[in-house]
Amino acid sequence: MSDDNPDGRAPARGAAGAGPVVTSIIDVPPEVVFGLLGTSDVNLRTLEQLLPADIHVRGNQITLRGRGADVAAAERVMGELADLVGRGTTLTPDLVRQGVSMLSEGATESPADVLSLDILSRRGKTIRPKTLNQKRYVDAIDANTIVFGLGPAGTGKTYLAMAKAVQALQSKSVNRIILTRPAVEAGERLGFLPGTLSEKIDPYLRPLYDALHDMMDPESIPKLMAAGVIEVAPLAYMRGRAQPVSTRVLTPQGFRPIGDIEVGDHVIASNGTPTEVLGVYPQGFKDIVRVTTADGASTLCSTDHLWSVYTPDDRRRGTGPRVLETKEMIGNLRAAHYHRFELPLLSGAAEFPRQPHPLDPYALGLILGDGCIEGMTTPSLTTADRALVDALVMAVPGVRARQRSDVDYVLDRIATPGEPVTIENAVTHAMRELGLWGTTSSTTFVPKQYLLNSSDVRLAVLQGLLDTDSGAVTQTGRSCRVQYVTVSDQLRDDVMFLVRSLGGVVYGRTHVARRMPSGRAPGREVLARPDAHVLDIRLPDGLAPFRMTGKAQKFGATTVTAPKRYIESIESVGTDEAVCIRVAAEDSLYVTEDFLLTHNTLNDAFIILDEAQNTTGEQMKMFLTRLGFGSKVVVTGDTTQVDLPGGAQSGLMAAARILDGIDDIHFATLTSQDVVRHRLVADIVDAYGRAEEAARDNPRLRDSDRIGGPNRAARRSASQGRRS
Repeated sequence: MSDDNPDGRAPARGAAGAGPVVTSIIDVPPEVVFGLLGTSDVNLRTLEQLLPADIHVRGNQITLRGRGADVAAAERVMGELADLVGRGTTLTPDLVRQGVSMLSEGATESPADVLSLDILSRRGKTIRPKTLNQKRYVDAIDANTIVFGLGPAGTGKTYLAMAKAVQALQSKSVNRIILTRPAVEAGERLGFLPGTLSEKIDPYLRPLYDALHDMMDPESIPKLMAAGVIEVAPLAYMRGRAQPVSTRVLTPQGFRPIGDIEVGDHVIASNGTPTEVLGVYPQGFKDIVRVTTADGASTLCSTDHLWSVYTPDDRRRGTGPRVLETKEMIGNLRAAHYHRFELPLLSGAAEFPRQPHPLDPYALGLILGDGCIEGMTTPSLTTADRALVDALVMAVPGVRARQRSDVDYVLDRIATPGEPVTIENAVTHAMRELGLWGTTSSTTFVPKQYLLNSSDVRLAVLQGLLDTDSGAVTQTGRSCRVQYVTVSDQLRDDVMFLVRSLGGVVYGRTHVARRMPSGRAPGREVLARPDAHVLDIRLPDGLAPFRMTGKAQKFGATTVTAPKRYIESIESVGTDEAVCIRVAAEDSLYVTEDFLLTHNTLNDAFIILDEAQNTTGEQMKMFLTRLGFGSKVVVTGDTTQVDLPGGAQSGLMAAARILDGIDDIHFATLTSQDVVRHRLVADIVDAYGRAEEAARDNPRLRDSDRIGGPNRAARRSASQGRRS
């Protein structure tokens, strides 16, 4: 027995011929010792297998003996594990192995910090990263908007992403979770399969459902899914926010069918300014509904089209709008007798390019309201308000008003001596140029040069109309509104366009005239009296509806309520070919028919795309460009398990090449060392990796024989590796 081994025990492992043997004694707090050693010393036995130093435990003292470097490494391991137990973590052999693995890799991070990072706790089960790469993956999700998790099966890519999604929902960082994966096993064409849609797609989404049930109360999940808070769908179904191709959207040149819109075109955003179209995605035939608001505005969209809406609770709490699918609102439009969903209005007047016009816009409004431009006599104005006549004369140079009666004023040209008498009246000339000469009260309209002009021009036309044929309506206990009346169907529509384009709301109703038989007067036919269209108008604060002093004073002396627009009904109209667009506006909103604001981008959502190696390049682009504000996206996949038919390139591989280096996009790589399933899974992953590498290096192996194809060569390589 030598002096170096006085107790007669065998030398420490690896100590012979490797330097002097050293001994270190660590005092562990008594309350930590049991958790550190484990039940029946199971953790101690694992440590003895993994550490090169000898370990002896007596009471709360741990003695380490071996080479200096081995003892130092063992000291750090024991300190980290004791720290982990001291933080309340239950130590298991797996955690011991993971802690030793981290330190053996030379990681600067503390294993105690990694293994004690709790994401979720439910029913005594805690979800946390178990390896250093998993910790870095979780940290990347916190720090970046888009994270790609790349690695083999069993590394926790999807599970940890799901845990972060549930954590974000519970902390109200997002208001919905969207889980999706490509269902390539059915070729994304599920219609031929028997059963309901849920029965068709559930098998492909089962891993997502299983993870969700691990982290949330199973009884709450159906309710959250019914409310749209959690959406689980194949990628092909998730993308279908759309409108029929014939649906009109507002552009700087007026309304155009959405099916004619192309990338690079501009549409009008919620603030009234043009915004660029960044993406156009045909959707095929979809189930279509008509969404109608209380003021009579309506548009068509798919049942999963997205709407930004306020509820009464949102308004009471002063919070922003929430995003709901159309189908989430069906059958839930009223709370008692109150409307439940309020749509946002234009925050600024729609901007159209300024264009020349032959007549002052306010004067045009006065003439459309009280003028006589039937074309048989000199144009005239019929009104009892002399101020209107004076305003018109001031706005049209070269014209004077000749009074024929208390209410009849002829608009004559101011002639100068020597001028030909055939020179055209300025008002007559403008009416002819605008196509209005010869129209009557039932056929008049607002020309396009004024409808699609700058906001000040449109407001001036509207003020001229309202100063003639409208007034402020006041009722006890109710706010003031402006009421306008016309017998022209087209002028009714044009006034509604003007009001809505300025950010207002207009309610219309028609008074059907009592029918009288048509008669005859000398030389012309006398028609029955036309119907009268009554419009109740509310303009945004700051826009004066009147210029005339009397009306303006009456309107300003009363309480005026800001305009609001509520969803009144949602009705099915069948199926139609549809398309969706993506715009560059910050809030993702664009103007569709009747100046309704809608969008199809995913705001305030945590979105997980699983099995992304089976997406095509176009699918990946479509998915990533749906990102809205306040959202996070996690894309997971294993590039060694591509199942796309026909040798198509994986969209995940393309994204890794195209997006590398972009700020706020992070690529996290997990390896076989991060496999948290059965330990054999890591060995299997490594074996297949070696086989794939051998197939790449051996030119005699055909591409179809490599891993991911028929795999014959890979199986041969793996078999040879086992025999060796």
